[in-house]
Amino acid sequence: MTAVPAGKTLIELPPLKISTMRVTLIGDSPLISHRWAEKAKKEMLDKQMKKAKRGKDAKDPFRDFVDSLYWLSEKPTDPTPDDMEKGKFGFPVVAFKAAAVDACSHVDGVTKVEARGAFHLAGEFATIEGAPLIREDMVRVGMGTADIRYRGEFKLWRTTLTIRYNVNILSPEQIINLFNTAGFAIGVGEWRPQRDGSYGMFHVASGEEVA
Repeated sequence: MTAVPAGKTLIELPPLKISTMRVTLIGDSPLISHRWAEKAKKEMLDKQMKKAKRGKDAKDPFRDFVDSLYWLSEKPTDPTPDDMEKGKFGFPVVAFKAAAVDACSHVDGVTKVEARGAFHLAGEFATIEGAPLIREDMVRVGMGTADIRYRGEFKLWRTTLTIRYNVNILSPEQIINLFNTAGFAIGVGEWRPQRDGSYGMFHVASGEEVA
């Protein structure tokens, strides 16, 4: 028994019950990757620092495609199509957590505030299983100016997330439900359902799909 000094109150904190689970997600529609290229970030910084502008370089579709991907393997200095087949790619785990948190708007019993602190995803990037292909899209930028964008697309993809969660707040069933709902209603990447698109949709793999 712990002795308590006179005039003091003993406060007992309930222990946190933290558990870990792995969840495999399978893509139901293509995942479009659009990582900020170093060149684009430098141009933005130069503009904010009011540096003199220089003429734009000629568009390089393959280079734009390469730069749109999150490389987990070493990115070649001068990549070739063969490098794309051998490379290892990922996607930010914060995108999957944000999707699951936003899915709280579509389910009962869990608020966004509760979900944000109730579970966390390990690492910075989730490994994307699948081969990226180049895609070409017409987009509107600025004041409606048309531009052509070249980005990476994973037509068939899957990933496995490691999730640490507070058992006192969320059960494994609730977490799976959040991610299943997120995959249908929110999505990840460019042109996802949350942004009026239909890309980046997914579902939680069932037992036979995990193998």
